[in-house]
Amino acid sequence: MQDLRSKISEWLRPRAEALRAGMKRWAQELRLFLTSGLFLKNFAGMVGTVLFLFLMTNWWLRCYTRHGEALELTDFVGMKLERARQVAKRHHFTLVVNDSIWMEGQPPGVILSQVPKAGQYVKEYRKVYVTITKQQPDLVRLPLLKESSYDYNIYSKNLNRKNIRTRIRERVFDNKQAENTILFLYHEGKKITEQDIAEGYEVPMGSVLEFVVTERTSQMVELPDLLCMTFDEAQFLLTASDLEIGLIHDDDTVYDRTNAYVWKQVPSFEPGRMVERGTRVELFLTQVRPGACPEEGF
Repeated sequence: MQDLRSKISEWLRPRAEALRAGMKRWAQELRLFLTSGLFLKNFAGMVGTVLFLFLMTNWWLRCYTRHGEALELTDFVGMKLERARQVAKRHHFTLVVNDSIWMEGQPPGVILSQVPKAGQYVKEYRKVYVTITKQQPDLVRLPLLKESSYDYNIYSKNLNRKNIRTRIRERVFDNKQAENTILFLYHEGKKITEQDIAEGYEVPMGSVLEFVVTERTSQMVELPDLLCMTFDEAQFLLTASDLEIGLIHDDDTVYDRTNAYVWKQVPSFEPGRMVERGTRVELFLTQVRPGACPEEGF
């Protein structure tokens, strides 16, 4: 048994030494290869290529997918539709016109609103629904006058809600009808009657309608004769007539305006002359009573 072990040991010893010598030579050759200029050059090129591909891939993901995150939605409100579509295409969004509205003073094709709103985060190629301004205004059918009881204030509010402006063109005295009763109206200089409205009269949105309405008190008053009155008397009479004092012109003799006399007025007095309420009347004063005035008390 001991002889067998000795023989095996003697048989393995040279082979083990040969294996160790071979491993030692392989290690030396590997060290020489790894430290050679050719290997280092190729290895550096390979590392550089891998690093470049990694950086480029990372940049591409950040620019186009943000590593799978959603993209912030651009604010398109206020842009012209053509320009907005160019911007949307660059950011991988699709614009869809959902509605169009006419707005006075706004050019056509301007984006008024968008859904989703700007600043929200959405995925690429998301559809963005926008509302834009129209080229031409919509036509609005005028409501019947009787629906507002012919009252200008009520009718005007109804039209304003339809984006139609109103103003009073003329007031006509009529003490038999309520104040501000609508008689008829004008659109672009054309007279529109109640019959026209009943037949379905339409005007473009944003139009201005002018109304002729009634008033129960006349805006005209008779101009009083102020000549030869003192300033104090003239002032009282003008106030009572719903008129106002305009410019006052004192001549060189005036030292006490209250008791000075009116020798001229503008507008001048004529029997039966009518002027609008609130008209300003200029007064020319002198301290001494004009000689052409009748005696006081007569």
